[in-house]
Amino acid sequence: MILGTVMGTVVSTRKMQNLVGYKLLLVEPVYGAREDMIVAGDTIGAGIGEMVLVTTDETTQHAIDREAPIDAFIVGIVDSPPILGK
Repeated sequence: MILGTVMGTVVSTRKMQNLVGYKLLLVEPVYGAREDMIVAGDTIGAGIGEMVLVTTDETTQHAIDREAPIDAFIVGIVDSPPILGK
């Protein structure tokens, strides 16, 4: 799972029928380079500036309710940033 911040919305006026209803968001990983940004499907209502949890492995297909070609999916909105221990 990846911890990231929503940086923007990806607008697609034409897409596969299986993607209709998914908002596509640009997510920058908290731990990583800016070049590692992810486009993730969202149905939970995440917004720009929010910290989110993104799944990118085989569990992604279990998180969505229909067959859609999504390899990254927002599965949670983080209420407060993690506190790193020493």
